[in-house]
Amino acid sequence: MGVSYRIEVTPAALRALKRIDKRDADRIRGAIALLGEDPRPPGAIALRGRAGYRVRVGNYRILYTVDDGVLVVVIVALGHRREVYRS
Repeated sequence: MGVSYRIEVTPAALRALKRIDKRDADRIRGAIALLGEDPRPPGAIALRGRAGYRVRVGNYRILYTVDDGVLVVVIVALGHRREVYRS
């Protein structure tokens, strides 16, 4: 059993999650939970032009940062792949 990271979700990301249909939102919640066990899973891509990573969940993207010093994953944004990078 490895080290677990605490998950924090920004208010903006939480609002975005509430706007997504239930099936996709459940898949996103599952992916977020897995980030607590492995914050850099296979398929996680480092973002260009800003700090952090992104993970694909179907047509949605989860943008997040990792603080290894205090074992925290912060979900910064999430949304449809066409819109999530516009902020």
